[in-house]
Amino acid sequence: VVFDGRVQLAPPRSPPRAALSGAPPMSNTRLGPEVNRILFARNLPYKITGEELYELFGRFGAIRQVRLGTSKATRGTAFVVFEDIFDAKTAMEGLTGFKVGDRYLNVLYFKPSRVQERIEAAKDLEEVEELRRKHRLAV
Repeated sequence: VVFDGRVQLAPPRSPPRAALSGAPPMSNTRLGPEVNRILFARNLPYKITGEELYELFGRFGAIRQVRLGTSKATRGTAFVVFEDIFDAKTAMEGLTGFKVGDRYLNVLYFKPSRVQERIEAAKDLEEVEELRRKHRLAV
């Protein structure tokens, strides 16, 4: 600020709230279409607990929910739902390749379109089987 021909320093401005919380400013940050609040973690140790996952992923922000795979087909996997999309992005970047026990984590964004594709494919297969039975066609 220039006052009476002399330079006068302006008082320091306080940083915006987003800068204080560590979150990137929403107006300037663009996220890709694949970025999601829901992360899919795989290659987890079979003996890991939900509490350990909360502790591991919770370092990156508030967690809404953790779903740990318990069946034979889903062991070693988990879904982690964050409250904030930026926390999920940071966790995905920070934990991919992170060693837990004797395994390296693989963390991905959840893709609901893939789940829907699998559901539709299963329905199509059921429909084909029903038509085969109805018309008594051999496979």
